Amino acid sequence: MPIHQSLHRVSTKVKKFISNQQQRRVLGSQTQNPCNPLYTNTFEKLATVHKSKEKRKDFRHHPHHLLNLWSPFKLKTQSVSAVGLLMGLLGMVYQGKKQLPSPPTPSETSETGSPEDSPVVSSRFKLKDGRYLAYRERGVPKDKAKFKIIVVHGLGSSKEMNFLAPQELIDQLGIYFLLFDRAGYGESDADPKHSVKSEAFDIQELADHLQIGSKFYLIGVSMGSYSIWSCLKYIPDRLAGVSFVVPVVNYWWRSLPDRLIKDDYRKKLVRWSMWFANHAPGLLHWWVNQKWLPSTSVLERNPVFFNDRDMDVLKTISGFPMLTQDKLRERSVFDTLRHDFMLAFGKWEFDPLDLHNPYPQNESTVHIWQGFEDKVVPVQLQRFVSGKLPWIRYHEVPDGGHLIVHYDGICEAILRSLLLGEEQVSFRPNTAKIIP
Repeated sequence: MPIHQSLHRVSTKVKKFISNQQQRRVLGSQTQNPCNPLYTNTFEKLATVHKSKEKRKDFRHHPHHLLNLWSPFKLKTQSVSAVGLLMGLLGMVYQGKKQLPSPPTPSETSETGSPEDSPVVSSRFKLKDGRYLAYRERGVPKDKAKFKIIVVHGLGSSKEMNFLAPQELIDQLGIYFLLFDRAGYGESDADPKHSVKSEAFDIQELADHLQIGSKFYLIGVSMGSYSIWSCLKYIPDRLAGVSFVVPVVNYWWRSLPDRLIKDDYRKKLVRWSMWFANHAPGLLHWWVNQKWLPSTSVLERNPVFFNDRDMDVLKTISGFPMLTQDKLRERSVFDTLRHDFMLAFGKWEFDPLDLHNPYPQNESTVHIWQGFEDKVVPVQLQRFVSGKLPWIRYHEVPDGGHLIVHYDGICEAILRSLLLGEEQVSFRPNTAKIIP
């Protein structure tokens, strides 16, 4: 049977499965989590019924023995879960109801009446390799700024992301923000030689082009964190200070102990996503454009990936603009997301947990901000990372999920800790609290 026919048959079952799960509205219990291996016990009988039949069909002749990979049971649970995990990683795509205007052309300058009330400039410049990189400036004028911060967006986002810093604080401290579209995103050209390392040098070229000084601050959100690790590795002398916000953790970093990740279902979902992205991108593109695929309105309110506070945030923001089926039909958008995901979770040239303190004289600081109830990036991984690198200042939002950057007061707290060294007791990790 042709592979597309087999997948079409399975898709009908998946659609019914998703509908049933939405009715049950499982609220966070791992034993009822369709992404958790413990949940799969109830479907094992169904899987074995199909398994014996499929062995006798055409897939048994496939040179790579994909029979087990394409079993209806695994497709039903893992493919849907993998899409959901990607949705979770897209947490930083969200934009508030009062959004900034559409990106102007390179020669245009626009002003916005958004809550930030800051002049916004969007433009592009040519990198040494011939690509164009788009950027946007916010905050106080560059020549009057005391602090200059480059903000790095995550998977599926862009320079249009909102970092909800109070305007009063921006003016008081004299903060200049520089946001840019990473390679392949928004108005920036794709990089055929894109790598973890190239992210650091794109940022360095951007800083030099705009002449923001020999040192600058960095804030990386969610998937944008791998760009920040790259900067700490390759251009640490350019960094005045760094903040990671719910950074993703690559399960294949050498220093991560197996005891910590072997039973983490997210690792299995990432492995599945990586296999599809690497070996069957055309099939994956077809797969995510099927009508039975859950809508963003379904997945973005799934308690499997978002805690209560995240769910409240989701009621007030617009959703996942780059993961709509209309956008995913654009092969360039799909390829950008796929390649970005593969870089974040692929093999790196270095292990971040082997990095040395870039500020041995305590001239500045590196911070990690994490939600205790984050269901996309587990808190135990962030605690291990910060424990392995004691020069990192670790902050934990007690009732926070993956969308803490949208919580009231968090962006202000991030800026005050990074720029002024202020620390709020309420964000110190409570090690006595049971990890969810």
